[in-house]
Amino acid sequence: MARVNKSGVLAGQVVVVTGASRGIGEAIARRFAMEGARVVVSARTVEDGDHYLPGSIKAAVKTIVDAGGEALAVRADLADAEDRRNLIHSAEQAFGPVDILVNNAAITYFIPTADFPEKRFRLMMEVQVRAPFELSQLVLPAMRERGAGWILNVSSRAAIHPDKTAPGRGGTVYGMCKAALERFTTGLAQELQGSGIGVNVISPGLVATPGVMHHRLINESTEHLVEPIEHMAEACLRLCHGDPNALSGRIDYADRVIAEFGLEPAALI
Repeated sequence: MARVNKSGVLAGQVVVVTGASRGIGEAIARRFAMEGARVVVSARTVEDGDHYLPGSIKAAVKTIVDAGGEALAVRADLADAEDRRNLIHSAEQAFGPVDILVNNAAITYFIPTADFPEKRFRLMMEVQVRAPFELSQLVLPAMRERGAGWILNVSSRAAIHPDKTAPGRGGTVYGMCKAALERFTTGLAQELQGSGIGVNVISPGLVATPGVMHHRLINESTEHLVEPIEHMAEACLRLCHGDPNALSGRIDYADRVIAEFGLEPAALI
């Protein structure tokens, strides 16, 4: 059975993972905790049953604590600037300065551009672009002071320019948000080169998360692309330790990271 290794590669480090009540974010939180990190698990869903999809930050924390790890649940609506500030403040108050920030949270609507409501457009940009930008601003001073840290942004293959002849399903705004996130990543990595702080962005393959199933993204034409959630968690871990001078500014994909580093994805706690 998988357990927490308190002497793992992230021993004692403070990690903040957004969008971690379920799916990829929760898997990342578990995997990082397995390597000895003290993990702040954040999302809007605090208790099981608060959301129509399964999962909650309290349940994620319980899983980590029951396996011998340290974790804290902090509710945060990343569309709210005060909640963003409170998330980092709460992490620092509980565990100390943030060593690793994983910007995973997303809110997505699949609506054609002609019909896309302004309110939903602003919400998607706030959560998927503005929030990673501001959270990075909030953790950078302490990282610079220590000369060490990692920021990992979770993107999507939707950021890749689509084939104009292929059928679309209203993902233009989602792809635009993720493309902006990738450009932010490489720009910040450039700014921080030589500082001891690594900044990377990674996209999963198709993972059968509650959100993916809700949006019916897995079907006969895509089921061959599905990969285990453990692959994404392992790839994310690999991009958050090592030499940031050599491992920064990457626009990566989980399957490629697994292959490049010869990783064997661990079973999650």
